[in-house]
Amino acid sequence: MKINSPLEVYQYLPQTNCQECGELTCMAFASHLIDRSIKLEDCKPILEDAYKEKYQDLSELMAPEIAEVIIGVGEHAVTVGGDDVLYRHQLTFFNPPAFAVDVWDTMSQSDLIERVTFIKDYKKFYVGRFLTLDMIAIRSVSGDPDTFKHAVTLVMEHTELPLVLCSLDPAVLQAGLEVAAEKKPLLYAATKDNWQDVYDLVVEYNVPVVLFAPDELDTLKSLAITFIENGCKDLILDPGTNPQGRNLRESFENFIMIRRAGIKEGQKEIAFPLMAVPMTAYMTNDDPVSASYWETVLCGVFTVRYGDIMILHSIEPYALLPEMHIKDTVYTDPRTPVKVDSRVYKVGSPDKDSPVFVTTNFALTFYTVESDLASNEINCHLLAVDTDGLGVEAAVAGGQLTGKNIADDFKKSNFDFSDKTSHNIVIIPGLAARLQGDLEDTSGLNVMVGPPDSGRIPGWMEKNWDGK
Repeated sequence: MKINSPLEVYQYLPQTNCQECGELTCMAFASHLIDRSIKLEDCKPILEDAYKEKYQDLSELMAPEIAEVIIGVGEHAVTVGGDDVLYRHQLTFFNPPAFAVDVWDTMSQSDLIERVTFIKDYKKFYVGRFLTLDMIAIRSVSGDPDTFKHAVTLVMEHTELPLVLCSLDPAVLQAGLEVAAEKKPLLYAATKDNWQDVYDLVVEYNVPVVLFAPDELDTLKSLAITFIENGCKDLILDPGTNPQGRNLRESFENFIMIRRAGIKEGQKEIAFPLMAVPMTAYMTNDDPVSASYWETVLCGVFTVRYGDIMILHSIEPYALLPEMHIKDTVYTDPRTPVKVDSRVYKVGSPDKDSPVFVTTNFALTFYTVESDLASNEINCHLLAVDTDGLGVEAAVAGGQLTGKNIADDFKKSNFDFSDKTSHNIVIIPGLAARLQGDLEDTSGLNVMVGPPDSGRIPGWMEKNWDGK
């Protein structure tokens, strides 16, 4: 039975309140263990031999409903699975889906290196951080073990990203493992026809494996039970990804049934991460643009409904950007607002005649405003007011953005208008216009009301700003 309350966790802890974990009490530590904002290993005393049995018991009782599987090694290793809930609002989803973009062993050496380099170096700045691709899936198109081994070797020479070795031929998979086993790649895949040979490889090389039984849930479950009973627990399940129509609906429902059985019904034999393969869109679309579109649709569908790892083919911006954005959105913790540090930021190279703008510390708001200012080469100061991560309109309505808060945050940032500016003017968002008088009374500043949309700031500046 899974532990669900801090008091239950507390019974297993040393109860010394030693504060080595950074919390004031063991009960506070227990509360953070429940919401998974801290790790059990952060409690140093429980790692001692005297508490070894309690540590093992607590680890098992607090293990996530869906098993976690680690693919790869070192700083680039990817963890998939680990969820406890069916719906994000119940807690949050953990471990965003790993996106593995494919290469294939019949590519020319130059094309292979170019594609691997693109995958490795790809990054997109979004809401304060870079979104990147996670893995490379190497497909055996030739069917020849030596050709596959050469492709795997070449990929490893140009990236440290985790690998998925893709073939239904155990001889081909073994050839890849002979050069890549130390990188702990994921094998794709064991089926009802090849499972014994693939199982032998999993045991010999100690690597995770995908179990593949398209549209046959009973077969998939049987495969999982067989591997578990023989000591293999780093499993990922692929129930098939049908690309369109009624068959797509069947795939969608299969994902839901498996995840529900694992979390709600406690069927541990299928409580493993799920793989979706959106690149099956290319099986039914001759037009590459149409296929890429449908691949993006499939990726979005299975990101929302329990796909823990996906194999993709398209690398066009119009495919990658929506896929990565929806992943980032769905796997943002709803319990914690996405926010930046509350302080005064420099945009460009402001001087004493430069304007001073105000926004909130909600990350999406802040980076939108900052981007609009920077892209229009407006050198300025920008205060991100601490609104607990709320946007301007919500923060004004809820009282998190007030004249006093703005004035206080300027003081906390040690921003002295008489020293930093020659004009003593601050510009607040148009959606916060009603704070103008309050801020003037509280701070003694001259307050101007800017446009409601930061995209209109350049036009507003031309008409309203002369720095005096």
